[in-house]
This record gives sequence, C-alpha cells and structure tokens, in this order.
Amino acid sequence: MRTFHSRRALDAVLGLAVALAGATLGSRAVAQPMPSDAEIRAILKTRVDSGLTGGIVVGVLQDGRRRFVAYGTAGPGRAPIDEHTIFEIGSISKTFTGVLLADAVARGEARVDEPVAALLPAGTSVPSRGGQAITLEQLATHTSGLPRLPENMSPASALDPYADYDARHLYGFLAEYKLTRAPGESVEYSNLGGGLLGHALTLRAKAPDWAALVAQRITTPLGMRETYVTVPSDAQSRLAVGHDAALDSVPAWHFDALAGAGALHSSAADMLIWLAAQLDTVNGPLARAAAMARPPRTPANASARIALGWIVGGSIAHPIWWHNGGTGGFRSFAAFDPARNAAVIVLSNSSQTVDDIGAHLFNPAVPIVMPTRPPHTMVALTSRALDRVVGAYPLTPATVLAVTREGDSLYVQATGQPKLRLVALADNHFIALAANAELVFDLSQPGAAQHVTLRQNGAMVTAPRLP
Repeated sequence: MRTFHSRRALDAVLGLAVALAGATLGSRAVAQPMPSDAEIRAILKTRVDSGLTGGIVVGVLQDGRRRFVAYGTAGPGRAPIDEHTIFEIGSISKTFTGVLLADAVARGEARVDEPVAALLPAGTSVPSRGGQAITLEQLATHTSGLPRLPENMSPASALDPYADYDARHLYGFLAEYKLTRAPGESVEYSNLGGGLLGHALTLRAKAPDWAALVAQRITTPLGMRETYVTVPSDAQSRLAVGHDAALDSVPAWHFDALAGAGALHSSAADMLIWLAAQLDTVNGPLARAAAMARPPRTPANASARIALGWIVGGSIAHPIWWHNGGTGGFRSFAAFDPARNAAVIVLSNSSQTVDDIGAHLFNPAVPIVMPTRPPHTMVALTSRALDRVVGAYPLTPATVLAVTREGDSLYVQATGQPKLRLVALADNHFIALAANAELVFDLSQPGAAQHVTLRQNGAMVTAPRLP
C-alpha cells in the first residue's frame, strides 16, 4: 500500500475530503431540481433510524426562499431538533476566518500577500524557506507549507484535543518547525494554518479574541444570533449532544489559539444567513469581503482550487463553493451555488459524514452513501486484554500508529493526527468507526501483540510492534 493511504488512514477530525470537489458537485447540477422536503426527510429518516446519528437538520436556500427539514433528536433534555438547534460546525469555521481576512483587506488593515509574521508579537519566529515567508493568503488557501497539526500538540484529553493549545505552544512550534517546501508551492490542508490565520487577524484587529472578532465583524452585522464560540447559558437547551461513530455521547470541543480552525457553533437558520451573505456580493454588510473571498487563489495545477477559506468545486464553467466540518461528535457540510442562487447546509450530531447528503441536494444524481455499522457484536474487554495491543506500530519510518489505553478505552493515533477511539469486536480485532478502519492484531504468541494489520477502503498494511 502506498504511503499516501497509510498516512491518512486514520485522519478523521476537523477533516476536509478534497476529493469531493470534482465530479460530486459537477456542472450537471445546474439542470437538476433540488429534492423536495419529503425526499430530504426520507434521507434523514433512513440515516437516523439506522442508528448512524442522533439527529440531522438540513437547510435549503433558493432564490431567497428558505426551507428546513429536521429529523431525530438533539439529545436527552434538549429542545426538539429544528433549524434553531445548535451544532459544532468544525472546519466550516475556516470560511469565517477567510472572510475575516477579506474584510481586513477591504478595511485597509491587511494585505493578502502580507507575511503572517508581521501580525504576530515582535520577536516571534515563523518558518520560511528559500527566502519566502508565509503569507496570510497562503494560510487561507492551505498552501503555507505548514503541517495539518502542530507536532507539539499533546492534549490533556484526547476527547477535547484543541482545548489546551495556547499561543505559547503555537509560537514554540513555529520557532522550531522547518518547512519541507516553499510556501505557495502546493496544497496541504492545515488546521494549524487556519488557526494561525485567525489568531493573527485577531491580533491585528486588537480584538480580545477570535470569538469577539467574529461577533463584531460577521455575526452582529448579519444578524446571526445563534452562532458563537461559547454557547451562552440561555441557549444551552438548544445545543445538541455530540456522538461518536458508535453513537456514544462525547464531550464538547473547546479551542484556544487555534479557534479560527474550527471553534464555532451554529444553527441551520444562522448558517443560511451566512451562506446568503456569500451569494450577495453587491448589497450585503459583507458584500466586498464576500466578493473578495470567492476567487480561487491556488495555482491551476494544484490538487484543489481554494479561495479564502472556501473550497471551489464543481467545474470551471459551473463552480460551487463548499466546505465541510467535523469535531469529535458532529459533522457538517455547507455549499453555495451563485449560478442557481442556491445554498445548502447539513448539520448532524454524530461523527458520521454528511458530505454525501450535501452533495446530493445540489445534484440528485450523486448517490446517498449509507455508512453501515459492522455486522459484528461489539465486546467489552478487560484492561489486561487491552494492554496486550498497546504499543507503537510503524507503518512507515515517518508514520507510527500509537495504540494507547485510557481507563477502559483504547485509542489509536497516527503520527501528526488526533487520537481516535477504538471499539472491540474481539480481543484482537478493533474498529475506528470515525475513520471506517479496522485494526487486527497478531496475538498468536503469549504477551503483547506481534504486529497489527490496518484495513481501510479495500487496502491493507501490516506493521510490527516496536519493542
């Protein structure tokens, strides 16, 4: 198996499926009517009733008309699920950060080609290569050369991985990291880059934090009253409970220095306001910024066309702007199509993808892919049994699977990626539902496992256990 597959086999949270950009949102979508409310409800009912999520809300905007379809539950003790239910939206937060950059440029506060180092405290070291500095535009378009996540990210809890990553950690990483290629050379999706951009813009605007900057320049002008970083007490009853892929409830996520990468909560009603603002590049409060954020800025030969925070999918003749998001217990998908004056939002309170639902709404020719639970019975194992598979398993010299135990739970973490919880099917067979991956350990000898075989999407790779 190629390194490309093994390095990304367990890459799940705050993710971006760039492959979705091509045929999924193709130019044929312009001729396709969007599904009716009844058709959307049938899709959501199947997904929820199959036990793949607790609840889903879909919002559709077309020619100024809004409609919402909701099915399922937001969780125990929560208000009935509807367009005002609040979800973690994960990486869709990056589209807010991208528009904040465009807005700062429109205000004369910043330039897209300005080095990010110019916005950080004096003396902060930022990596460069070949005399080329990382610019704000490169952070927004994932061409900075920075990795997906900082290597000094060691969260106190795998269930809340960004909560304790503060500016001190961020500056420390930047001071030590060596770029492996020049900024602007190629696309590599980076949560670190998105978070750094939000942090830098906050400093330039002299805002208390990224949340305050979003409130001041986006949500207040647009009248978005259900979008926050920290959900206020009077809205807690409308906050959905997140679930992992096994449909176990999981804690909420929190952010510090990297808030601009994925910290926002929002509702379907508010997200349609946000998407309507992207369609309005003439009269709205953010019209200049929305217009500036739209054009793709990556090279023509890049692996993806990326604007300021938005992915540009579809075709050259009929582009569609989109982004998805995911946290430990939520998935989201947002897209807008200026050619049809249309937009969609899909919000779910589990870690199972909803990208297929969002793409299907724009182009019904795109099939709904129903993720399935394994047809096996999940089992509970003793701590002693779990400890037999704990260890480090190198897939490649640069990529190691670290299997760890926390209490009665087992986790796997690939180099540079967050931890994912494993569910046991047998003493040697585990699944990472969030990544649709299986780990089978060799327990043929007494004591610790000899090696592990990782299976995903029809491919397999085997790695020995390090002594």
